[in-house]
Amino acid sequence: MARPRTPAGRARRTNELLTVEYPGSAAELCELDHRNPFELLTATIMSAQTTDVRVNMVTPVLFARYPDAEALAAADPSDVEEIIRSTGFYKNKTKSIIGMANALVDRFGGEVPTAMEDFVTVPGVGRKTANVVRSVAQGLPGLPVDTHVLRLSHRLELTEETDPVKVERALNPMVPASERGTFSLRVILHGRRVCSARKPACDSCVLAGFCPSAGRV
Repeated sequence: MARPRTPAGRARRTNELLTVEYPGSAAELCELDHRNPFELLTATIMSAQTTDVRVNMVTPVLFARYPDAEALAAADPSDVEEIIRSTGFYKNKTKSIIGMANALVDRFGGEVPTAMEDFVTVPGVGRKTANVVRSVAQGLPGLPVDTHVLRLSHRLELTEETDPVKVERALNPMVPASERGTFSLRVILHGRRVCSARKPACDSCVLAGFCPSAGRV
């Protein structure tokens, strides 16, 4: 197959190859355990500066005690802090998830909003978190941009932008709207497992045949 010469061409080929490498729906590819949008929103806020594995260790206890926005909004912060302590930055995270729950109760009837302009008004929620929930739990277009997506976008020369919002806007036209969430999740998985920050495994990378950075990082 001809080597793609444009960023859009490389994005399409990346999407094709990673779809084979990491099959599954957005919900199946997401490594945060959840049963509904509220649980995923809460878990995603807590995933900052820690691993999904660590978050998955504390959410069963958290959601058993606080199963919905109404319950979490009324929670004792010290109790929540103790449950999520091992995720790090637990005081700030407690403030964020209780603030998030209160916003859902006060302004959205206890439900997680779907519109981006509503999402980003919720405490602890930016575009990345909103795009995770939209694409994984709500079946809506969303391309979360994290450190892995940033790194691989640069290595594949899909964009020179460094601001996550600008990267998202650059990538969106390159990926069908219905596939943006799965594209991002597959890129994240590939970044974690193959294209690491310090020692990318270019010799075993399915993208090496057209990646401009293969063998140079």
